[in-house]
Amino acid sequence: MQLTGIHHLTAVTADAPGNHAFYTGTLGMRLVKKTVNQDDVSAYHLFYADGLASPGSDITFFDWPVGRERRGTHSISGTGLRVAGEASLVFWKERLAAAGVTHGDIVLRDGRATLDLEDPEGQRLSLIDDGGAGDAHAWAGSPVPAAHQIRGLGPITISVPDLGPTDAVLTALMNMRRERDYETPGNPGSRTYVYAMGPGGAAAELHVAVEPGKPVAAPGAGGVHHVAFRVPDGAYQDWAERLRRMRVPSSGPVDRYYFRSLYFREPNGILFEIATDGPGFAVDEPLEVLGERLALPPFLEPRRAEIEAGLTPL
Repeated sequence: MQLTGIHHLTAVTADAPGNHAFYTGTLGMRLVKKTVNQDDVSAYHLFYADGLASPGSDITFFDWPVGRERRGTHSISGTGLRVAGEASLVFWKERLAAAGVTHGDIVLRDGRATLDLEDPEGQRLSLIDDGGAGDAHAWAGSPVPAAHQIRGLGPITISVPDLGPTDAVLTALMNMRRERDYETPGNPGSRTYVYAMGPGGAAAELHVAVEPGKPVAAPGAGGVHHVAFRVPDGAYQDWAERLRRMRVPSSGPVDRYYFRSLYFREPNGILFEIATDGPGFAVDEPLEVLGERLALPPFLEPRRAEIEAGLTPL
């Protein structure tokens, strides 16, 4: 049983209109699903992805009226977004500077050219050269030229104070491979360990920074809620049974309509999700008009008027 890569990452915003403007306008991603948090219908759940809404390409946001995240350990601390080639990173550095976006220099990190940036709420992102590996599905409506568009999620970084318990879950439960390590950026003396899944590569890695001296993070806007890992649709029940058999407390099967999920926490309290590739975001609206209207799963459709009245227009 193998996870096949990163499925999606869900973060928190306190400004849905500003979030939408940044991710579709500045970053040029496609809003592929405008829906609500199924457990809190007062909040948007916004999904930004590539032109085909491919699994592994979406960064998503819950819209909650909360203060800023307090950074620290026991958290998801960085989100990679893949681009093809160093020329794209040069393009992005110029674009971000022109837009007044907080960003760093292009650096070599873990053998890949990388450009760090933050969204307006302090969400920590990194554009990473993936060497053009794998398929790319540009969005014709993006303000970013197709050659430089974000191709999908890259490595996700978590921060923990102690590697041992997390390593055990990643290797023994989730069948990841520990491949290498490097110095944690901005934290001399700390090491970040790279765990690969399935085919490996930038789209299928979790990076674990070991930072025992940091305070415990507190959730909020600019922070990350959870990370999801991909499995083929046919492997879903096997993973549900694996969690049960290994006595891992979990949500049990959850049908999110666009995919099926299993949720559990690793030993440092970070929320993990296992999610299927299908049925996908085109299950309830045509691919060409994804994200243009509020989409609700069938069990919420009778409450559409009530839900729409409680949401801020984007």
